[in-house]
Amino acid sequence: MFAVVRTGGKQYRVAAGDKIAVEKLAGDAGDTITLGDVLLAGEGGDLADAAKVTVSAEIIAQAKSEKVVVFKKRRRHNYRRKNGHRQQMTLLRILSVGGEEKKAKKTAAAKPAAQPAEVAAAETAAAEVTGE
Repeated sequence: MFAVVRTGGKQYRVAAGDKIAVEKLAGDAGDTITLGDVLLAGEGGDLADAAKVTVSAEIIAQAKSEKVVVFKKRRRHNYRRKNGHRQQMTLLRILSVGGEEKKAKKTAAAKPAAQPAEVAAAETAAAEVTGE
């Protein structure tokens, strides 16, 4: 499944397992965030309701992009200014695209008075979903 999300004023087409570099987001490396502004979602040629889709991502690192050199000059006026800029960015790994997997996880963990056999079954199901 894929989704088109908007963050930092730009749009990105993402799928599970993708790595993208976006404008700086709050958080440390290893934190999990949810990209909320989903514009479009679908699988193959079919489109899904974007309002029901959530995109979960993990922050890989906070970094700086390539240096951009800004050079100003006015001819015959002895005016030269050289400046540089490195934009802050966040590297993200997309964990999941879609809302169904997340909701199933939350409902399985929301049952506090479960029997020991049911707890073991729920833990193995959660491990299969997360890939551990």
